[in-house]
Amino acid sequence: MRQALSLEQLCQSAFDRDADRPAVEFEGQWVLWGEVRRIAQKIIVLLDDCGLAFDSPITFVPRNRPTVLATLLALLAQGRTIRMLYPFQSSSSLARQLEQQRPGALIASPQEFSAEITGLLARHGIAGIAIDDDEPHMVSGCELSSVNGCADTVARQIYILTSGTTGQPKQFAVSYSMIEKYMVGARQAPGEQTNAIKEPPALLYFPLANITGLHTTIPPLIRGQRMVLLDRFSLPLWHDFVVRYKPVSSGIPPAAMQTLLEAEIPARDLASLKYMGSGAAPLDPVLHREFEARYNIPILLSYGATEFGGPVTAMTMEQHAEWGQKKFGSVGKPFQGYELRVIDPQSGEELPAGEQGVLEVVSPRVGPQWIRTSDLGLIDADGFVFLRGRCDGAIMRGGFKVLPETIESALLLHPAVAAASVVGVPDKRLSEVPGAAIQIKSGCEQPGIEELGVHLRAHVLATHVPSHWRFVDALPNTPSLKIDRPAVKRLFVNDTI
Repeated sequence: MRQALSLEQLCQSAFDRDADRPAVEFEGQWVLWGEVRRIAQKIIVLLDDCGLAFDSPITFVPRNRPTVLATLLALLAQGRTIRMLYPFQSSSSLARQLEQQRPGALIASPQEFSAEITGLLARHGIAGIAIDDDEPHMVSGCELSSVNGCADTVARQIYILTSGTTGQPKQFAVSYSMIEKYMVGARQAPGEQTNAIKEPPALLYFPLANITGLHTTIPPLIRGQRMVLLDRFSLPLWHDFVVRYKPVSSGIPPAAMQTLLEAEIPARDLASLKYMGSGAAPLDPVLHREFEARYNIPILLSYGATEFGGPVTAMTMEQHAEWGQKKFGSVGKPFQGYELRVIDPQSGEELPAGEQGVLEVVSPRVGPQWIRTSDLGLIDADGFVFLRGRCDGAIMRGGFKVLPETIESALLLHPAVAAASVVGVPDKRLSEVPGAAIQIKSGCEQPGIEELGVHLRAHVLATHVPSHWRFVDALPNTPSLKIDRPAVKRLFVNDTI
């Protein structure tokens, strides 16, 4: 029996591919494997030259670019420990996270290296490597790393930020062994994957810093499957991909479904699709039915989370063929070896089939323990799982879970804000967006919405900035003097789109 290869070995073998073989298409141009190898080897040289301790973690802020894919391959091939952070956030927000992480090196696009960031790196002896579309290079003034390895960092891990399925967002470790077993699969030798180049390309548009980004990016990198990389999701580019490459399955973010239907794409353009997948966020059932009626293509829902290491349930074509509309809206049954149950939120007791409660999950990727979620759902008598919203008030803004408490805490840092309450406001395109009700301190001038938006962007991600605002003399309270969230929601009833 052939010995299984480690993730490091699989990544190193990718460098041996034919230099003229297409690797990734970006903005209409193909990048070849020879260029991927050159960029990856340059990253390895820079890490060596900056004196980075091998056990020192690297903070990686990846934008969707071919150079980022090459950099990821280089880091994995070396067995480096990676801490992912999202791009597209303010310098002050990124600086706060870097202060907490204190990595040995920061690898990011040139636009991330503001004066605030480079000053922080220089103070703490953190090396900076800028990866642009031409040539990776050391950031001036940040050429050397003097950070020792971190005692609390486990080797061979990728740390990503959770989105709130089990409470407040936190760092979650995706181990190399998890990737080897559950993402790459059987860990075949490179010579056994020659069919990959004959397959349609993989379409990549999820951020690499989240679990879905890892699941969709690492397997084609390892297998040598061609990839079409988007900076972010674009319906016209998705449409072009389906027409050109005729995949048998695809998917779009639920937030884009309304736009797709409004675009009136001809049915013949999607004729290659046998099904569509959806799982990053709830899909409006009205849009779900309208799409299936118009295109006669089933949408197969799934359920997963970072804390589970990825998806744990999915509706399959076989299940859909057998049950059809009888299980409309279900995210399918648990994968083999995975367990889900519904518990009473007060007693913690398991509820019988058909009763709604809080979902708990056992994911073998993570371990044998039950993981308590903040998701409400039920499991019917046939074992199909149905999601029924959130028990913690989390707002699903497109594919992003936004916790009201995170926004409220940031708003309270503004000197004029006495109290704040954030709720979800229905949105036709994104499912929900945040709406903020603000109580101003006595004697303070009411700040403008633009000022509050600038304030928030310095503390939270852009997805957390409210789309709707209300200024009130006092926030509504319940008899127990807690904020009356249903009453706050009613403040935005006329804002529903």
